[in-house]
Amino acid sequence: MTSRSARFGIALALVIATACPARGVEPDEVLRDPSLEGRARAISANLRCLVCQNQSIDDSDAPLARDLRLLVRDRLQAGDTDAQIRDYVVGRYGEFVLLQPRFGPHTAALWLAPFLVLGGAVGWLWLVRRRRLGTVPAGLTDEERARILQLERDAELGGVGRERG
Repeated sequence: MTSRSARFGIALALVIATACPARGVEPDEVLRDPSLEGRARAISANLRCLVCQNQSIDDSDAPLARDLRLLVRDRLQAGDTDAQIRDYVVGRYGEFVLLQPRFGPHTAALWLAPFLVLGGAVGWLWLVRRRRLGTVPAGLTDEERARILQLERDAELGGVGRERG
């Protein structure tokens, strides 16, 4: 029983350790001007940590993320606009550094693919449904075929015109 408890304790400690957020911004990085610090946080929240790749530089405690946070703050203090800072970082590290890539010819597939896949799936389902509704088993009389088609139309309309009895 004790080994089971020990394993549970270790597993629980690992879950808690991985669930804790990263340190991110260090106290010595914070700008004294609250408006500049707010802009710095907004910019760095949208820049990808090139080491962690699934975290913003604001959330990461990697040394490169710290360097990028300091770069953003230095450029803000120099008077650059938010767009100029993003353009500078993208020019230096590539568009991969953006957590939300810009829409352009080279990223059109990235942005449009979900809509194309969804449209294709809806079109495929529509065709399957249309084919299924139009099929009537062979070997039936004309009267039976007409009755099946009428029942399919009624089912499509939600049961309107159903016979009771």
